[in-house]
Amino acid sequence: MAARLPVPVSDEELRAAVEAVLVVTDEPVTAAALAAVLDREEAVVEALLESLAAEYAGEAPTAGDVRARGFVLRRAAGGWRLASAPRFSDLVERFVIGGATARLSQAALETLAVIAYRQPVTRGRIAAIRGVNVDGVVRTLHARGLIEEAGSESTGAILYRTTGEFLEYLGLDSLDDLPPLAPYLPDTSALGDIEDEISGRILP
Repeated sequence: MAARLPVPVSDEELRAAVEAVLVVTDEPVTAAALAAVLDREEAVVEALLESLAAEYAGEAPTAGDVRARGFVLRRAAGGWRLASAPRFSDLVERFVIGGATARLSQAALETLAVIAYRQPVTRGRIAAIRGVNVDGVVRTLHARGLIEEAGSESTGAILYRTTGEFLEYLGLDSLDDLPPLAPYLPDTSALGDIEDEISGRILP
């Protein structure tokens, strides 16, 4: 029989236990998952996570600890995850990739934006919106785990949508956090012409 995991009893031990899980997880962990492991109410764990996030951000130092931290706790893809502090992003990038660039190209960013706001969407429609062939870019985004297949249309064309990795990449908790497009769109009278132009260029 497997040994029973020790359950933290004090608030200090509970905070330490949550940190222990956060430092080993390689994907966002939900408050519900932590609550199940720690034998606590989900609301209690959620409040603790928010407290830790504020503490790491320097908003709520504990026991007089006002040290600047090199990491933050943030919401990502429906859960919580430790991440390096944004102010050290350039330093971390140099360390991890040795000076090579890991940023997405402009073409990849534009394609990713189309998928994010129009998902699920086919390569044909993406190409029509961007006005260029996107096969290579879509393959790159798929290989990097930022998009995934989401079924297909009746014509057999594959549909694509963004992934949890995409949310992490942008530091978003959900797609609802995407900024609204309305301020950047043309007026209503122009939208019809644009849609007609796009529809006329969509591949069968």
